[in-house]
Amino acid sequence: MALFNKLGSLLRQGAAQDRQVPVASMLNFARCMSSSKLFIGGLSYGVDDQSLRDAFASFGDVVEARVITDRDSGRSRGFGFVNYTSDESASSAISAMDGQELNGRSIRVSYATDRPSAPRSFGGSGGFGGGGGYRRNDGGFDNSSF
Repeated sequence: MALFNKLGSLLRQGAAQDRQVPVASMLNFARCMSSSKLFIGGLSYGVDDQSLRDAFASFGDVVEARVITDRDSGRSRGFGFVNYTSDESASSAISAMDGQELNGRSIRVSYATDRPSAPRSFGGSGGFGGGGGYRRNDGGFDNSSF
């Protein structure tokens, strides 16, 4: 009987999650369509913040232009973001710049979306080495087999 209760509970949770997905997707879509933040992909390693700003400034007031760099080496990771003061500027920049060349490379321009935050993990499964319990090297039992 407990097995059937657990199974029913899992099915109800799954059905509730299925109904939430379209609502979340629609909200994310609406947010993206009214966004003035653009993702710029395929950037040449020679592009810096100022050259990115210069390339997109003709479409409207740029609030921020930022090329993402590697934390360790300081080298460009090949993508960046441009923020505009208006949605119209962002839309016209996408229409004009998507697929165009910038410093010899064809770039991709689209509305930026928030990356889902993943829970921070420090590796392992907890404790000292994970796995729980204790280990014996003399062929005895440990509590992981119970």
